[in-house]
Amino acid sequence: MASLPNKLITQVAFKAGGEIFHDIIANRPHHLAEATPTTVQGCLLHQGNFGTNGSAIQWNYSIDGKPQTAKVLLQDIDLEKKQIAFKVFEGDLCELYKNMITTCHVETKNGIDFITWTIDYELNTPDNPHPLSYLNFLIQFTNELESHFG
Repeated sequence: MASLPNKLITQVAFKAGGEIFHDIIANRPHHLAEATPTTVQGCLLHQGNFGTNGSAIQWNYSIDGKPQTAKVLLQDIDLEKKQIAFKVFEGDLCELYKNMITTCHVETKNGIDFITWTIDYELNTPDNPHPLSYLNFLIQFTNELESHFG
């Protein structure tokens, strides 16, 4: 039986400014280990350039205190919408999920910038849990980055 597509979405207010968020996550993710050490421990460029569609990077991060890695392709980068997507093609997340794409973009509502995270994925097996720990990681990461700049 084919797996059905799933989607999880969260939105977090980001008082430090959406421009700052998008710039660092798209163009300077290698600085995130310094800014968010409890969630992100490293970001290595494997192919291409930071901030460029089709580039491959590896994230080293921790979920619930457990070290993890993910190799991703950058896609759907849109400077005007302040959007970037990460298509996972290797790493811990691939053990449980396939066709996983994490998209983040900045929305401004009533003068407040919000970071919207969307996780599109399919379960590798019906018994696998949905990636709620990963969703919580994204919220924690966003809050930790805001604290760094705040």
